[in-house]
Amino acid sequence: MPIKIQSDLPARSILENENIFVMTENRAATQDIRPLKIAIINLMPTKETTETQLLRLLGNTPLQIDISLVRMEAHESTHTSEEHLSRFYIPSSEIFRHKYDGMIITGAPVEQMPFEDVDYWSELCDIMDYARENVFSTLHICWGAQAGLYHNYGIKKHLLDKKMFGVFMNHKLIEREPILRGFDDLFPVPTSRHTTVSKSAIQKISDLTMIAENEWADVTLCKSKDNRSIYMMGHLEYDTETLSKEYWRDKEKNLPIELPINYFPDDDPTKPPLNKWRSTAHLFFSNWLNYYVYQETPYEYTRC
Repeated sequence: MPIKIQSDLPARSILENENIFVMTENRAATQDIRPLKIAIINLMPTKETTETQLLRLLGNTPLQIDISLVRMEAHESTHTSEEHLSRFYIPSSEIFRHKYDGMIITGAPVEQMPFEDVDYWSELCDIMDYARENVFSTLHICWGAQAGLYHNYGIKKHLLDKKMFGVFMNHKLIEREPILRGFDDLFPVPTSRHTTVSKSAIQKISDLTMIAENEWADVTLCKSKDNRSIYMMGHLEYDTETLSKEYWRDKEKNLPIELPINYFPDDDPTKPPLNKWRSTAHLFFSNWLNYYVYQETPYEYTRC
């Protein structure tokens, strides 16, 4: 699915070098089709990296996508320039003027803080409330998933005894679930978090369905019964080196950090890691776009 982006977005040259089909605004305007409108609420501090990771995966299916990158107005970014944000992002208040076929709410490095102490929490709650009626399917990732489960269902997060860090194997809890169509019986998901939500809390909510759990019997994926909200606790969008950079960053700061599980060859951090989740990631995002967004959204939905 070619993704429509501004011609000078830094991710463009990276994706083109990887043979990912991207389309500039001028070329998209000549196509007589309705593109899928996807909003990305990018809460990660390294926004340009996250943009590229997500656009790489969204650009791997056959139709056109119109991307809106969204910034939180209540938060001052310290890792991304104001010039980049002003040029390529819309303020969060802008999304309330539109409907979207899909929305992605990313993770954020604030998981050990109470939700209410996050400076943009109220703003994010307004977005999630709006999405219930004005976005056909929302994909929540990692902290974004915990935030969605807390706001929508009152499910609290809990601090883990130690950080869940590495590439964990997962198994399906439901057969013939469209978002896992084509998945192997065991599939890898990169994970990096200090908190979790309990399976029992999810199972008590009649509107939620557990889809997958990891080798620690920790929930990896669940969804609302109407498929309008998907909650992914891992980071399938991560690059090969993402966990490595996180590991060495914390080591240099003398922070307590263990080797990421099932990541470095022979558990040797001097050896370059191998990507074991790339095909899973592409399939997951393609399935979400196809089965939960494209095939279900009414044609005129975003024009209402």
